[in-house]
Formats: sequence, C-alpha cells, structure tokens
Amino acid sequence: MARAIWKGAISFGLVHIPVSLNTAVRTERVDFDWLDKRSMEPVGYKRVNKVTGKDIDKDNIVKGVEYEKGRYVVISEEEIRKARPEATQTIDIFSFVEAQDIPLQQFDTPYYLSPDKRGGKVYALLRETLEATGKVALATVVLHTRQHLALLRPLDDALVMITLRWPEEVRGLETLELDNSVTDSKPDKRELDMAKRLVEDMSGPWAPGEYHDAFRQTIMDLVEEKASKGKISVVENGEGGAGEKGADIIDLTELLKRSLGGKKAAAEKKPAKRSRKAS
Repeated sequence: MARAIWKGAISFGLVHIPVSLNTAVRTERVDFDWLDKRSMEPVGYKRVNKVTGKDIDKDNIVKGVEYEKGRYVVISEEEIRKARPEATQTIDIFSFVEAQDIPLQQFDTPYYLSPDKRGGKVYALLRETLEATGKVALATVVLHTRQHLALLRPLDDALVMITLRWPEEVRGLETLELDNSVTDSKPDKRELDMAKRLVEDMSGPWAPGEYHDAFRQTIMDLVEEKASKGKISVVENGEGGAGEKGADIIDLTELLKRSLGGKKAAAEKKPAKRSRKAS
C-alpha cells in the first residue's frame, strides 16, 4: 500500500470524513546530477550576485517581489510566515458544480483519497452522492504550507482529489491570437469525411502499458549496461521525511440533518482569496 503523504479530514457540511492522501502519479524523468569529474562528488549551486558575479554570504540575501522593472519590494521572513495559510488538516468543501464546467486547463495534480479511522461509510456516501448527481466537490486544502483550490470526484470505488490552478494562473485562449483561418474555417465535407475515416482507422482502446518515454528508456538502458560493466561511481546521498497528524471522525446521521438545516450558511462559505506568494 502506498504511504500516505497527508492525513486529515474532508469537511462536508458538519460532517468530517477522515482520509489519507496518496500520490496518484510519479515523476519518471531522468535526473542528471552535477558531479566533480575529478572526485565524483556532488556539485551544488553557489550564491552569486548576478550583476557583479561575486559570491554573496547568505546573511546578505533578502527576498523581494519585483514591483516594476528593476524595482523590488523586500518582504521579510516574518511577513512571509504570517502570510502563509494555516495548516488546518482539512479538505474544506465549499461548493458542488457540474463536472464538465471545469476547464481542462485548470487541472493540476491528482491524488487518491482513502478512508481512515472508521470513515469508510461516510466516505462511500460522498462518493455515491457525487456519482448519482454528476457533480464534483470544490474545496480548499493546505499542502506543504500552500493553499490549493481542488476538486473531489469519484473514480470506481474510490475518491480522487485533483488540485486546480488558481484562475490567475491560467492564460485565456485569446492569448493564442487565432486568426480567421482557424476561427472561421468551414471544412469541406469531403475532407471532413476522409478525416473521420482516418480517425476511425487509427482508433483503438486506451492501452497505457504500451506507452513509454523512449528517451528515459534509452538512458536507463545505458545506465544498466554501464553498471553491469562495473562503471559505477559512489556518491553519498541523504534523505528524510516527516509524517502528518490525523483527524477524528464525527457521528454522521445527526450532522447530515444539521448540515441540511444550515445549507444557507454553507452556501455563503467562500474560499479564501489567494494572495501573491513570495518565492
């Protein structure tokens, strides 16, 4: 079973559904580390003043946001800490919308949600409700000190959470500046029929096991070949991790009744406005 990267609860009206968050994807790209060819030791990034080219001590480094070209507003570490959202350990549902209403370009990262601490019954209730209504749940959640907009939707027997990009992060289609040859195009019927036939001829089932990253496979085959010949250089690495605190389940039936009774108040609940984050 995959290790949970976060534990908390889905806040559904007055009901809390204890859940664990598990990654649904993994990055399989090839990572090339910088090494000193004389000793095979790792090479890190230096703190360098980009104007003078000179090294700079970390005590002289501050964080700033470019307000105008070449002009910065300095933000202190304390101000950054105060601006960060509170880690509430909850996935706060604030609305339900039609699944098809959310544009694909808003989607970011998928995660699997699994019930935790006797939360199976109410977890299944939410999943079946979403399935029956054709809705997805919109929510906010704090992961790794950053607030995310997210949606929850059913997937077979499970629930999936997909983080969404904030509206200001998504460019509109108008930025493509499509000309009349695209927007006003009326394909010839004969050409359209041939194109449809070509699509039909090339159609087949979704077969993920047949799709591979050719570049990564070539590099990894080369790594295996060189390793089998003893061409290996030892480099020390370190790693670490941390767990998250869980949440308790609350009685279901009475809370559902109270949630329905207070649906007007729930409808007024809005996600917090996302402020510009310093980097």
